[in-house]
Amino acid sequence: MNLSAADRCAFVKSTPDCNMEDGFINYLHVAFCLLPPNLTPLTITLYDFSGFFFHVTHSFCPNLSAISTSLHLTHNVAGVTFLALGNGAPDIFSAMAAFSHPHTAGLAVGALFGAGIFVTTVVAGGVALVKPFTLASRPFLRDVIFYMVAVFWTFLILFRGTITLGETLGYLCLYVVYVLTVIISACIYNRQKHSQNTSVQNVAHIPESEYRPLLPYSESTSQILLSSLNPVDNRNWRRKSWRWRMLKVLKTPVEVLLLLCVPIVDPDKEDKNWRRPLNCLHLITAPLVCVLAFRSGMYGDYMIEGQFPLWLLTLLLGLFLSAIVFCTTTNDCPPKYHPVFALLGFVASAVLISAAASEVVSLLHMLGVVLSLSNTVLGLTLLAWGNSTGDCFADITLARQGYPRMAISACFGGIIFNMLIGVGVGCLVQMITTHTDVQFEPGGLLTWILAGFLGLSLVLSFVIVPFCRFHLGRTYGIFLLIFYGIFLVIALLTEFGKIHV
Repeated sequence: MNLSAADRCAFVKSTPDCNMEDGFINYLHVAFCLLPPNLTPLTITLYDFSGFFFHVTHSFCPNLSAISTSLHLTHNVAGVTFLALGNGAPDIFSAMAAFSHPHTAGLAVGALFGAGIFVTTVVAGGVALVKPFTLASRPFLRDVIFYMVAVFWTFLILFRGTITLGETLGYLCLYVVYVLTVIISACIYNRQKHSQNTSVQNVAHIPESEYRPLLPYSESTSQILLSSLNPVDNRNWRRKSWRWRMLKVLKTPVEVLLLLCVPIVDPDKEDKNWRRPLNCLHLITAPLVCVLAFRSGMYGDYMIEGQFPLWLLTLLLGLFLSAIVFCTTTNDCPPKYHPVFALLGFVASAVLISAAASEVVSLLHMLGVVLSLSNTVLGLTLLAWGNSTGDCFADITLARQGYPRMAISACFGGIIFNMLIGVGVGCLVQMITTHTDVQFEPGGLLTWILAGFLGLSLVLSFVIVPFCRFHLGRTYGIFLLIFYGIFLVIALLTEFGKIHV
């Protein structure tokens, strides 16, 4: 940034570290070679990717629920494994993308720690403000203790500046121990309560029956395809405000593309969301998306034996399978192998989220260079806020509906998953690629402030909540929000050099 505008483009072209191999677009080249020097970087693009992120995750969760149902997993096991992956997918894939290079690892650290502080203060404080309640003591203490161990372990790794294979596997083993602890705790609780059923039955099919036609009506194949690709609910459209309608119009193209590419199996619907023409089309589009989007498109032009393109083979296989399924099924009854589409949707969603995560990390790295901001502060603000906003609204909505305990459990259970799996899998993938230990750039003062405030917030919760007899009231909620405000002010002052050692 100390060079002239003309020299910056030459520097970006000649410096290997500016290649930004992960991602479809080299944002540094766009910012310094294509855009005028006085033009603010692609801020709007950041919001576009955030919207894309949000909607891909929505297609993730029903499929994970369907997989859990097909495997006959209990609610506890599904909640801390498959469904936690659905909620934490943006954080996990962002961390994996950021850990792929040492100079962007600060984004992952900032995002994971920043999201941890945001969720345990802003989200938990919002829940306490909306619906004061009494916590379940043992699950709360269990989750806080596991999260403190994960944070302290990460702090030691950052202090050393490297992580070994054994430590990476230790992250994954700690998560397995956490899952086993949740399962054992649930078994003990169920035995104490005898046969009390604590699962919440989903009755999402009731509103559908309200609008079911009185006389049998059979749609044609073309009508089913067109209605399946329409993301707008006419009943909702009439009831919503004009602001919601404008936002829906902007989101519709992305939603239609996702409907075309990602099959969704919904176990809560009577027909499991079976759409014969669209599901047959998914057998063509979903594998193609996986080939063209995996690892930022590196297999898009791959030639088998140097002669036959991989994407063409995938297309031909998809057409063959699609023809078989179309000829052996009907529009009204889903086939016995319909749950396989949930697995296909899971894989396609994972590839799309991974591709979007790589783009977001590359874009944030470019913004950091242009605006002279560190990756850590970008991670703890923009990336952490973007990944946690959905959790914030979902948990506060749960509290409003009378389930504050479930909302608090989601706060801590989700960030434990994100920390352990995000760091563990992210570093493991990098080790497999490079065959060496993962190295981190030396952490500055901001990194230690971030880790310190996260640890302090957990210690305060561990002490204050039992002292208040596990009752979370509005006073505690206000305290948490003030705590996050103080942290954010100190972090930004440190970033801009007002606080230094």
